[in-house]
Amino acid sequence: MAFQPWEYRPDAGFAEGTDLSGYTVVAVDGDIGHVEASYDSRPAYLEVDVGSFFGGREVMVPAGLVERIDSTEKKVYVDRTRDQIKDAPRYDQAPADYWERLGSYYSGTYVPPGDQM
Repeated sequence: MAFQPWEYRPDAGFAEGTDLSGYTVVAVDGDIGHVEASYDSRPAYLEVDVGSFFGGREVMVPAGLVERIDSTEKKVYVDRTRDQIKDAPRYDQAPADYWERLGSYYSGTYVPPGDQM
């Protein structure tokens, strides 16, 4: 199955209309912040407050990065590292083609399940 950056994976545990605000976002190598807002229409993504980790800014995390959602623990697990998320294109650098650039960036960092090193 090809990576779809702007759609939740069928097995991620997302139910349409669910508000993930306040959930902790956990990268492969640790927590990165909290969901400020979640959007489930196309493009589906999370707006994440990363606090001091990335210099006090918010990042957009496409829904396709969500590996699983733990509603009990209020955590969203993504399949990228903190550095991969930190290095993603920023909205304030070129908003005109931001969504296209962000989707391309994360498509380039996708490793299909079972292909991890």
